[in-house]
Amino acid sequence: MALDFLILYEHTVREYESDLLLKLELERRGYTCEIRQLLDRKKLKYFTWKKPKVLVASCMYDNEAINSHVYNNIGRCDKIVNLHWEQMLSDDQEEGDWFNMNGNAKKCVQTCWGQKTALRLQAHGMEAKNTPVTGAVMMDFLRPEFQGYYKDKAALCREFGLDPAHKLHLYISSFGYASMTDAEVQELSKMAGTDFTGFARTNRVSMDETLRWFDEYLGAHPEVELVYRRHPSEWNSARLDALAKKRPNFHVIFAGSVKDWIVAADSISIWMSTAIAEVYMAGKSCHILRPVPIEHEYDPVIYKDAQYITDYPGFAAAMAPAAPPDPIAREVIEGYFDPSPVPAYKRMCDLLETVYKEPPRDTPMGEGFTPHFNALKFFALWGVHILHFFRLEPKTVFFFHKGLADFAQRIYGYVDKAYVSPAQARQMAEKIRPYLH
Repeated sequence: MALDFLILYEHTVREYESDLLLKLELERRGYTCEIRQLLDRKKLKYFTWKKPKVLVASCMYDNEAINSHVYNNIGRCDKIVNLHWEQMLSDDQEEGDWFNMNGNAKKCVQTCWGQKTALRLQAHGMEAKNTPVTGAVMMDFLRPEFQGYYKDKAALCREFGLDPAHKLHLYISSFGYASMTDAEVQELSKMAGTDFTGFARTNRVSMDETLRWFDEYLGAHPEVELVYRRHPSEWNSARLDALAKKRPNFHVIFAGSVKDWIVAADSISIWMSTAIAEVYMAGKSCHILRPVPIEHEYDPVIYKDAQYITDYPGFAAAMAPAAPPDPIAREVIEGYFDPSPVPAYKRMCDLLETVYKEPPRDTPMGEGFTPHFNALKFFALWGVHILHFFRLEPKTVFFFHKGLADFAQRIYGYVDKAYVSPAQARQMAEKIRPYLH
């Protein structure tokens, strides 16, 4: 029996919860739906008797993405809907070629969180029928309908040994480059064809100065618990460890959802994270800490014309009011994250139903697309998943061939990082299910 919808995800933390919400809503409406990771092993059934009617992708920028994400997973399919997880861009990225879709990716349904993104894609050659505005599904968990989904302050503080009677301040970091060595920055620059040296320096200077502010403030305010939420690409560092030892009310915590911490926090500050949208959708405000300017080519366009705090006196003063003003204008946020009385997951499922029932809107696998099956990836994924099942790391198994060991270990690392066990999936589904209406 054919499958109605197949949802492919890339990053577990970024996508899986939202994908699961869509899956549960589609099943509530009577459809069949499965979720798979991009590097799951390929299965014959998805090419034949269980071939999905609609492929729901995590990203879809060009013909190679169509080939890799669609053709190599299910064969030919012209009903492709992209959840389009990368929509918060810098101004350079918004004007560049890559993020405005290339080739037959313009013929896929590219969902948009807000009207600004839809208009940008249309200005770069896409048709309105392929740029529907659905809202951002991940923001639904912060809506009033999902009240109680996240832990409250008392529960979160108990879990991590914080004093719930103290003011809880959350800092959402994005200092991924600050934890990289000069050699790592040079290697990344070489791979990407872009010189990240200056931006890495901005990361380090901004991080050092921000931590100096925290040190001074926490020393003067022992009644404040400050949780430093590092970015996924950022590692714990000697600087963070040193401040945690000096100030017992400074805590570096990566566990738990960033939304948990946003909902629980009494006040929030941020550097350049796109999580500022989650802060807004949670009905809260925050402070944008910018000790030094950020190069515009890396700064998310949503931060343009925002109100920044640039020195310690400004930071200390801003921490006093209980409800500071929003640093970004409402119309800017809502231009990128469409407000609606209808949750985004319902709007997205309405779209998916329409795509399912109607003829294909376009022909992404038609003229201009040349399919090719990646046999190397097919067999490599089977091998890596067998090793992962038995918890055998390739660097140990293939010790006799460094090239093979490194290649397989890299794939193994991605597979392991993205793995969601059946028990974890069931637990997440049971948490979400009561909020479906």
